[in-house]
Amino acid sequence: MRFQHSAAVRSAHPTLVAAALCADGLTPDTDVAEPVARLVATARDRLAAGPESGLDEIRAWRRAFATIGLPPTRYRCAAESLLRRLRRDGDLPRLHPLVDLCNAVSVAYAIPVAVLDRDRIDGDLEVRPATGAEEYVTLAGGVEHPEPGEVIFADGSGRAHSRRWTHRQSGWSAVRHDTQRVLVVVEALHERAGDDVPALLDTLTGELAERWKVDARGGVLTADAPALDMPG
Repeated sequence: MRFQHSAAVRSAHPTLVAAALCADGLTPDTDVAEPVARLVATARDRLAAGPESGLDEIRAWRRAFATIGLPPTRYRCAAESLLRRLRRDGDLPRLHPLVDLCNAVSVAYAIPVAVLDRDRIDGDLEVRPATGAEEYVTLAGGVEHPEPGEVIFADGSGRAHSRRWTHRQSGWSAVRHDTQRVLVVVEALHERAGDDVPALLDTLTGELAERWKVDARGGVLTADAPALDMPG
């Protein structure tokens, strides 16, 4: 499997730094309470200094969304949505140990982290503008077609696994109870992204090794290294 951002996305967002990793052997019964609590506490400390909208990481996404025609207070990147929920509700929902861990890492770093069931992805995955012909399955099971030009995660069969960049993940490839193989995607646009994305990747890789005893394989993508080949 190859993961990459299209030349059009890279050209429009030159500060983009991303990471991707694959992990196999995931189970739904792993205890992640300790790292989730620790990472969420880090996020709470950051929010104590001001709302998520003032964080450099989130402001960079808001600028990017405005550039592509998405009103940034109507469509929020995944990290902003999670931070907003944390500030409002005081905690994050518990869904699946891996999803819970990735959500906690996301709020701690204020960087979007997407988790996809790798067995539900057909061929390569590219972050690119939609043609409008792609099929997107909602979390409720409905079928939509992204707007032409909308930034999506598209696989080899033309299925969209995310809409409006990191805002809406597809129900088709969402992690389930029986998911064992995953692709995790991390994306950032802020000035310190070149330092923060590798740090986030190290944190997540370490937790996967400690909690699930699995080796995650992946790396950082930049304009100079825009694609990453990983196990299918």
